[in-house]
Amino acid sequence: MASINSPHKPRRKRKPNDYTSGSAQGSSTVDTLDDGTKRPNFPLVAFLWPAKGSVSQWLLLPCILMTIGLFRWVTGIWRYSGFQSPPMHGDFEAQRHWLEIAIHLPVSQWYFYDLEWWGLDYPPLTAYHSWILGKIGNAINPSWFELYNSRGLDDHLLKVYMRATVLVSEYVTYIPAIVVFVRRYIQQQGVSSWEGSIALVAILMQPATLLIDHGHFQYNTVMLGFAATCMANFLRGNILMGCISFVCALGFKQMALFYAPAVFAYLLGSCISPKINPVRFMSIALTTTAAFAALFAPLLLGALYDTYRGVPNSKLSEPPLLSALPWDVDSKSWYYPVLLQLTQSIHRIFPFARGIFEDKVANLWCTIHTFHKLHLYSSTVVQRAALAATSAAILPPCLILFHKPRKELLPYGFATVAWAFFLCSYQVHEKNVLLPLLPMTLLLAGHGGLTPSIRAWVGFANILGTWTLFPLLKRDQLRVPYFVLTLFWAYLLGLPPTSLSAYRNVQRGGLGLFAKFVHLSVYLAMILWHICEAFVPPPENKPDLWIVANVLVGAGGFGICYLWCLYMMVLKSGYLGVEMKSKVL
Repeated sequence: MASINSPHKPRRKRKPNDYTSGSAQGSSTVDTLDDGTKRPNFPLVAFLWPAKGSVSQWLLLPCILMTIGLFRWVTGIWRYSGFQSPPMHGDFEAQRHWLEIAIHLPVSQWYFYDLEWWGLDYPPLTAYHSWILGKIGNAINPSWFELYNSRGLDDHLLKVYMRATVLVSEYVTYIPAIVVFVRRYIQQQGVSSWEGSIALVAILMQPATLLIDHGHFQYNTVMLGFAATCMANFLRGNILMGCISFVCALGFKQMALFYAPAVFAYLLGSCISPKINPVRFMSIALTTTAAFAALFAPLLLGALYDTYRGVPNSKLSEPPLLSALPWDVDSKSWYYPVLLQLTQSIHRIFPFARGIFEDKVANLWCTIHTFHKLHLYSSTVVQRAALAATSAAILPPCLILFHKPRKELLPYGFATVAWAFFLCSYQVHEKNVLLPLLPMTLLLAGHGGLTPSIRAWVGFANILGTWTLFPLLKRDQLRVPYFVLTLFWAYLLGLPPTSLSAYRNVQRGGLGLFAKFVHLSVYLAMILWHICEAFVPPPENKPDLWIVANVLVGAGGFGICYLWCLYMMVLKSGYLGVEMKSKVL
């Protein structure tokens, strides 16, 4: 026994629930055989089994992060969006071009420069991020980002650098955010660290995220990381930091608005429950306003500075929002550059003129358009219809979060509202499916998250979401990464088409008969679709037959995911007056 004056403290005994659990979730990761021996219930548990109870989390976590980093880098070896595909060269060129203009042009011209060639149409934080990466890349090789002359460049070392920027950005934002969220969520849900590690691997190996950001090429995970940080702060009770995190998510990509109603409902509910708290309300309002001001400050101050040093703005076209102001704005006034930048950035960020969708996407409007052409109606009518449908779909989950702002409802609320936006809102891209998939996949870390029911629903949403991305990935020649990553993730979690273990389980927490029928029917449809798409050419008069079939099946499956998330919100909130004691949907 150490003496009182000894500088060394005895090692703290590990708590019994650090690596084991007697909960229902513990039984979902391990099967007990007749002879008393324990066996992993699905392959991901088996992979981490050697570390159970014998390896510190401080050693296990770096191993996990190195492994998932390897999968990301290998995915980046393949082609990217627009590789050797003139004239526009795809999303890779768009991101490279933004680095180019950020480092070579005055701030006041970022949102105006050559809009026909991948003009900047993301919020200011993306521009600042591009400026940082452009400065670093320009120091390595200036020819990569030479203004105008570098367009369409496909140098292999440039590809390495751009792939590295995605990986580093992810390790700075997204991955720490997921780790912190999982740690706080398992504490809040009473889940063991061992099961949290299993869930962490499953979340970070999410195939759609790897294929879009590291295959197709984008920086979606930066925005998703800020959103996860927002939820982690809410779980901790740090509402103001959560507000700042969410403003950062909005400031990086405007599609974070998919989460905005859930955030608003939760914050407003927290201001009136359990009692009205005007101080909290004012703190949230002031913090959010200050965060948005800080977000736009470099852009607006940069415009003022450019005017001060004589950079002309007379050649910049006046945005429609500025022209629509009810008063005349003097172009020689000191505040004109500020209004010009603010209205132009908003105009670029919210592209209502592009139509309700640009490409075929598995949502409500593309499904309706298949049978009844929406271009028969004016854009105003379609916009109002989208607004009405989206409002109706987000209202139930927002009312639940407002009335019962509970921390355990946050992932369900984020997922339900994001599904509603994906299915019903205006100008949705197929890549936007990453937004509802993230909070839904985070459910794996919650209580019962590794039971067959939750695992099957989360897996169903992810496999279906990745499948709907296949036409996009096929154009980028990413078939091999698509099949490898999707099937490997399904194998790790014991899901179709590699395994039926989540559907054979009849123990507590198993899947209901109706849900099994729906899931397996959709899985069968996906398999048959791949066979037909690969070997059966579409009719000449219907060249998009298989893509349309993908849209219809995907939209139906996503609608079911929305209903399940909403049902789980109602169940978890206690409105039905019952708890899940047996099989659930």
